[in-house]
Amino acid sequence: MPIRLNLVAVTLLAALVLAGCSGSKPSPTDPGYIGQQGPASSGSMPGGSILGDSSLVFGTAKNKPGDNGAGGGGALGVNAYLWRGALDTLSFMPLASADPFGGVIITDWYTPAATSGERFKATAYILGRELRSDGVRVTIFRQVLQNGQWVDSGVSPVTIGEIENKVLSRARELREQSLANS
Repeated sequence: MPIRLNLVAVTLLAALVLAGCSGSKPSPTDPGYIGQQGPASSGSMPGGSILGDSSLVFGTAKNKPGDNGAGGGGALGVNAYLWRGALDTLSFMPLASADPFGGVIITDWYTPAATSGERFKATAYILGRELRSDGVRVTIFRQVLQNGQWVDSGVSPVTIGEIENKVLSRARELREQSLANS
């Protein structure tokens, strides 16, 4: 019986020790940081901003010298001009979701005033940090009303291409305006 009591006591003690360890967590803060001053070694953030060398101001990126107008935007994972161009181009449709870091814009269903038995939904993907023709991909979903039910229907690849071209044109306009203002 004493051996069994010792085994229970040791097990209980081990459980208490493990439970005590689970409450302590390593500090996520680098020991080199001192208050709001940042790292002790440098005293400031790289580039003077938490966003790095460039920053995002109202949807347009400030270009660095020698950036060649790529306008990647330090805060975005995608090209800021393509992002804003896609938002502007799809602005006639209600916005359902927008993720500027992942580069995805999703609209809600839109029914044109001229056709009540047809509705559209769009998803735009910004695929990179450079302003390139293959940097945007748009998907359009179309449904038609048949017997009181919305039924999926095809969309012409020409229509999709036209919308992608409008996004690219708007992105180029935004870049030109930004360069003219700098």
